[in-house]
Formats: sequence, C-alpha cells, structure tokens
Amino acid sequence: MSTGFARTAAILVAFLLGALIPQAHAAADAIRWLIMGMLFLVFLGTSWTHLSLHRSHVYLLIINFLMAFAGLGLGWVIGGRDVALAGFFAGIAPTAAAAPVVISFMRRDVTYVTAAFIASNLGIALALPVILPAVLGAGDNTLYGRVAGSVGLLIFAPLTVALILRRVHPRAANWPSRLRDVSYGAWIVVLFLVTANASHFLRTQADTPRLVLAEIAAVSLIVCVANFLLGRCIGGRSYGPEASQSLGQKNTSFTLYLALAYASPLVALGPTCYILWHNLWNSWQLHRVNHAQSTPIAPR
Repeated sequence: MSTGFARTAAILVAFLLGALIPQAHAAADAIRWLIMGMLFLVFLGTSWTHLSLHRSHVYLLIINFLMAFAGLGLGWVIGGRDVALAGFFAGIAPTAAAAPVVISFMRRDVTYVTAAFIASNLGIALALPVILPAVLGAGDNTLYGRVAGSVGLLIFAPLTVALILRRVHPRAANWPSRLRDVSYGAWIVVLFLVTANASHFLRTQADTPRLVLAEIAAVSLIVCVANFLLGRCIGGRSYGPEASQSLGQKNTSFTLYLALAYASPLVALGPTCYILWHNLWNSWQLHRVNHAQSTPIAPR
C-alpha cells in the first residue's frame, strides 16, 4: 500500500470511526492539546528568517475575515442565529497546521503555505478577542479576557515555547521533519474526536430539526468551496494551489473549540461540517497526486 493511499484512507477511516464511536466524545478535551502539539511542531520547524510574505498573503488574510462575515450573513438569511454563528465559526478559522504538510505531499511550495499559516493564525488570534464578543452579541465583561486566554493558550503558548527551544537548542528545528508522521497522526486523531463529538451531539439531540442541520451543512459547504476557489484566484499562476490550500484548508479544530466554549454544540457543527468538506477535497487531491506519481509515462 502506497503512503499516499494510506494517508487518504486514514482521513476517511477517522470520519467513519468517529461516527460509529460517539462515546469517544468524552476525550474531546484532548483536541486542544493535540492542536497545540501540531502548532508547536509547525512553529518549531519554521525558519523565520527565510519566510517571505507576498502581497497575496495580505489578500488571503483579508478574504479570510470577509468570508467569516459572509458565512455569518448567509447563515442569517438561510436559517437564523445558530446557522449564522455556525457559518461564522467555519469562515473565521485560520490556515490549518496540516496545510503545509498536505501541500508538501502535492510537491508544491511549502514555504508559501507556512507563511500564510503564520500570518493568518497570528492575525486572527489577535483579532478574535475583539470580534468574537461582538459577534456573539452577549456575554459579561469577562468574555474578552476569557477569549483572549483561550486564543493565547492555543496559539501563542506553542509559539513561545517553540521560539525559546529553537534559541537554546537549535537542533530542535529538525524535529518536525522527523516527526511529520506523528503530526499527521495527531491530525487524524483530532478528526476522529471531532467526528465522535458531532455524532454524540446528533444522537443525544434527536429533537434538533433536520432542516437546521442541513442548513448548517450547506452554509459550511458554500464557505468551503468559495475559499478554495477564491484562494486559487488570489494565488494566480504562480501560487494557485498554495493559496487555495492556505485559504481553503482551515484550522477548524481551533474555532470548533471556541464554538463549544462560547456558543453551543449545534453552532460547533459549522466548523465540524467544514472539516468534512475540506478533508474530502484533500482526500481527492492526494488521490490525484498519488495516481499521477504511480502512472508511468507512455513512451513517445
């Protein structure tokens, strides 16, 4: 079995097992630590002196914010507040920690996606404590501080530890390349736990209107498709696949955690559905790459 096929199959198996084992939702608290571990490895392996921001990175960040509010507005029109918030949490998610890994399997420019990952995660992490309380439209005076604390723990704690470790032990920068399979495995576990959490919610909340679930799934799908298409347009001929992946493959586990903490499990289905959509696309892309690499070139 080829590595490419195994990785593609692992994504689908994670979804299947999560749907079949809803009891695993009890371990959902591990999602936060797995995300932090993946981010730590990405930050640790990032050569900050070699990162170069393109003008397109700025456009990607702007579109990232706009798509969040587009999802919010579309959700209000389609189904009301819960659907709107689901669309917002699906759209506001920054570039996924696994995006540079996936783009490396596609034999494209990892440095570009890593720069997009850094820019979007830091930019959105700084803005969310201000944006999120306003979007939720409720909460006490401590909401800003609690959101800032959550974001700081998820993003800035791994960043700080990685920077310190690179300073005191430069050889640690080589760890991520050696642990790439471990990072991918952590991502698969996150997919399993997220799916199990969604499966548990759907099984225990049988009175939730199926129409609302369909509306949330539809809004997240529209946001996902728009992200991948707009990203390809922004990247152009030089960085089309890289920009598409940067905008389309999102760190929805991060915003899913925030949705569970500050909204509701129903709202959290927005980023959960997005995880399904963007990973189905990832599976297809990896399948195409694997097929292209295994297909012999016909002699002329």
